Amino acid sequence: MRILVLGGTVFLGRAVARQALAAGHDVTCAARGTSGDPVDGAMFVTVDRDDPDGLRAVEGTFDAVVDVARRPSHVRHMVTALAGRVGHCTFVSSCSAYADAATPDQTVDTAPTLPPADPGDEDPSASAESYGRCKVTCEQLVREGFADTFVNRAGLIVGPEDPTGRFDYWVARHARGGEILAPGDPDERLQFVDVRDLADWIVRAAEEGLTGTYDGIGAPMTRREFHAGFGGTGSLTWVTQDFLTAHAVEPWSGPRSLPLWLPLPEYGGFLTRNITRSLAAGLRTRALPETAADTLAAFGDTRHITGITEEEEVELLREWHAQ
Repeated sequence: MRILVLGGTVFLGRAVARQALAAGHDVTCAARGTSGDPVDGAMFVTVDRDDPDGLRAVEGTFDAVVDVARRPSHVRHMVTALAGRVGHCTFVSSCSAYADAATPDQTVDTAPTLPPADPGDEDPSASAESYGRCKVTCEQLVREGFADTFVNRAGLIVGPEDPTGRFDYWVARHARGGEILAPGDPDERLQFVDVRDLADWIVRAAEEGLTGTYDGIGAPMTRREFHAGFGGTGSLTWVTQDFLTAHAVEPWSGPRSLPLWLPLPEYGGFLTRNITRSLAAGLRTRALPETAADTLAAFGDTRHITGITEEEEVELLREWHAQ
């Protein structure tokens, strides 16, 4: 197959290109080329998707295209440029497209989505809701533009080359050992997907002509199971949400945060989606210890600002035990 990856130089795009090449396909990656390098073996075309004619440098026809865009204008330009030249289309959307983040165990068939972005709204980084609404608009544009469309609403993507540092924080923290501050309750649930498993599914979906809308994320697990999956010799100290909030610890990402922790009950459904439909459609996920080990091995000199520092953790634990 001839597969066009719009992007292909960072994280998921790189993983898709790498997986497609490993499966024997002819891969072209089209991107600005400023965020990273394409994988060896892929043809690279420099494009500017802000330009309505930015994809004019991409020539020929393709059996499949994979797009991870966030801006509706980029998708609109893509649909116009590739109409009649592409067979199967995969659009990587997001679970942020859903309107209800509080209700656990929702399915893709019944969960309502946010309204589309307002005309002219091109800033998915303005807020989590803006990001979700832009993705909803992108989904609509793709469905209107291509007959065979696979919309993959990805959840939290983790693994080697993750630029966010969210999963990396826990990999590094467990590797360091000692007393580990664990947020929330051990029976709370979360979920994620290894970038290589998501890429594998995306490539197989193109090969098999899979269409429809699915959640691209692994099955939920408890926080107890999550931390056990890293191995190591550290001991967990479970610290409540109220304490963390009172001590200005941020959820999810960024400095002085505890990644993969979200406030409850308002985010009780964000990382607890029912993925029965996705598993039936071919999603295959590997065990957490494999993802953790491979992520640790890929660290190199990478350093992230996500998470609490060692000093902040020591101080928070001291205050927790002093209560």
